[in-house]
Amino acid sequence: MYGVISYLAFLGTILYAIGFVGNHVVPKTIDGEPRVSLASAIFTNVSLLLLFAMQHSIMARPAFKRWWTRVIPAELERSSFVLLSSICLVLMMWQWQPIGGIVWTVKNEMAVTFLSIGYLTGWAIVFVSTFLINHFDLFGLRQVWLYFTGKHYEELPFRLPGLYRLVRHPLYFGFLIAFWSTPVMTVAHLLFAILTTGYILTAIRFEERDLIVHFGEKYRDYKTWAPMLIPFTKRRTIK
Repeated sequence: MYGVISYLAFLGTILYAIGFVGNHVVPKTIDGEPRVSLASAIFTNVSLLLLFAMQHSIMARPAFKRWWTRVIPAELERSSFVLLSSICLVLMMWQWQPIGGIVWTVKNEMAVTFLSIGYLTGWAIVFVSTFLINHFDLFGLRQVWLYFTGKHYEELPFRLPGLYRLVRHPLYFGFLIAFWSTPVMTVAHLLFAILTTGYILTAIRFEERDLIVHFGEKYRDYKTWAPMLIPFTKRRTIK
């Protein structure tokens, strides 16, 4: 039940986030009328994103996992990570402060359509990427299901399905497309896009260090021919 609840919390949060960032459907979005001073809004938004980034990065590190699984059952480690990530994301969207001000506005109908499609495509890449390796392992359901059925958890093998042959981090690639594809870039949205891009680039450094430790030469070789985020920027020489 804990694993299922954690997964449903993530699912609801990420669906709301699609509307939040894109200013679609949901009651509160990334833009709106400023309610506090510029300095207060920037401080609040940066603090909220920093909280999410710290939680996401610290809890993903192997050293933290080893300590954390002495406190909670190992089968609940991933579900707990997913649940706390969802809580931090909900807090960010709830307390986010609109800033006002327009950085750019695209008025050409074809360009607006292109950017709108790009936004949805970015999110589609995110969701597809989670399924290419193992969606249910990524969000903790596989771990709790194996425990529930009395089976031993086994680490996923090193595989390179679909988009992983174009870039090493298709999930992050999708996020970047979604965060930057907007016909109206406000100051608040630009702040969000810059900070999340910085976090993604920083997180990749730590994540790849852990992946090299875990997969060894396989991942080192992968790095030699697969671009990090931008497809077709390296010559593909697969051994």
